Amino acid sequence: MSKGLVDIRVRQREFLLAISRALTAELDLGDVLRTILQASVEFISGYAGLVVLADPTDHRFRVAAALGIHKEAIESQPALVSGIPYTAGQEQDFLPIIGEEIQALSRLVSVQLDVSQTLLLPMQSGDTLIGMVYVFQDQNFVFTGDAAKLLQSFADQAAIAVKNARLYEQVISEKQRLNAILQQSADGVMILDAALNIEVFNKALSHITGFRASEVLNYHHDDIIKLHNLRTEENLHDAIARGWPEAGSHSLYVEGDIKKPNGDVVTIGATYAPLLNVRDRMINIIANVRDLTRYRQEEQLQKTFISVVSHELKTPVSIIKGYAGTLKRKDANWPRDVMEEYLGVIEEEADQLTDLIDNLLEASRLQAGTFKLNMTDSICLSTLARRTAKKFGTQTDDHTFELDFPEKFPEVMADERRLTQVFNNLVSNAIKYSPSGGVIKIGGTIQDDYVNVSITDPGIGIPAHESHRIFQKFSRLDNDLSRKTEGTGLGLFLTKAIVDAHNGRIWFHGNTDPQAGETGTTFTFSLPK
Repeated sequence: MSKGLVDIRVRQREFLLAISRALTAELDLGDVLRTILQASVEFISGYAGLVVLADPTDHRFRVAAALGIHKEAIESQPALVSGIPYTAGQEQDFLPIIGEEIQALSRLVSVQLDVSQTLLLPMQSGDTLIGMVYVFQDQNFVFTGDAAKLLQSFADQAAIAVKNARLYEQVISEKQRLNAILQQSADGVMILDAALNIEVFNKALSHITGFRASEVLNYHHDDIIKLHNLRTEENLHDAIARGWPEAGSHSLYVEGDIKKPNGDVVTIGATYAPLLNVRDRMINIIANVRDLTRYRQEEQLQKTFISVVSHELKTPVSIIKGYAGTLKRKDANWPRDVMEEYLGVIEEEADQLTDLIDNLLEASRLQAGTFKLNMTDSICLSTLARRTAKKFGTQTDDHTFELDFPEKFPEVMADERRLTQVFNNLVSNAIKYSPSGGVIKIGGTIQDDYVNVSITDPGIGIPAHESHRIFQKFSRLDNDLSRKTEGTGLGLFLTKAIVDAHNGRIWFHGNTDPQAGETGTTFTFSLPK
């Protein structure tokens, strides 16, 4: 065997080895195409090469890789940049499909590189045209041996590479899409391996539990999700111990409380779904986790509301029924003053019932989004304050009222009936939560384009740990005084809703200072002038 033929064989093996390495080590499509293109050009001592790929989405050829050709040369051919149409699935001579454009590029390349011959190598996978490899060379080059077949094998390898790389890109794209869905999901998502170690922990679950993903990955599920106050029959550990998941078993629901690293307790509901292989062996568990804290709180508030409202309705109805029954007795001839006293009690309890029903209706209107204001001009807040103080002054012997409003206190545009509700609710609470009596102060201040009204009581104050729910629906302080006093927990909820509807805001602060002998709370609401 001649030395020249040996050299060619060596070069063939070297190029095939380079391409094989590219196919096994590289999944980046651009890198693989450049490797194959370089091997094709160098193998026949060519000057330049070009790979165009068929885009199955719009049936156009586009340049995917180039060697030895200036970028400006390609960009000077608009058809190569925008894509050259082809007909998919038809058996035809490939050269005419893009022949004119490539011939134009060939002529340009010939001028730049002094080449005059173009080799076309179709890249096919079965009957599907993947693309084409173009090699530009000197027309004096003479093929020896099986060089032509080897070049076509390069193109065939390129077709395989393109197909594999596209499949890889699809897998990566799908993985990225699924990761994005997992991370952006509003629900917590956790994926466990067969040993219950955490593999995936999304952002929502980090927010729910207080743990960052980097802190929990590869940790055992039971080390992170430590449930107490279990509200279901079993947790994940107990379910697996009894044999879950059985063949064809469904998901497992677990509900309970967990403590976050900052000490907060949240109620979660977790649905565990097993991922089984063909032999019904578990390879993963996918958990969907929701924060049920607000839902359970609302549920408890609803139960409390039903209990409180039942009591609040029952009490005045019982009193009305009792006094009405007494007045109705045929064996008694009641003096006029006694009748007036009894009728006054009936009227007072009926008013209380009316207020309660009104509050319930207002709460339902807020829930339904039909809460509306009847705005009128020139509402004098200081006048409303005096009227409220006079009204409640006749209802208590243990409290006195002090009013402090500047002269010519600005008037506001507002719903007078609603603002009267605000004053009534705040002053009523001030009396209710000041069982020892004292001075209740109602004052006004002016600040830029707003007016502020404050109601200060000398009462028991509001504990810091309960301050966050003061304006929540059906919420009441959890203490002995609250349990002994009437109320539905709607007053401050409606008060805030009314102030907000006027484009104002309401807040409170405690006045407790043991050294100065100060106790109580100040509620302040602010309205635009």
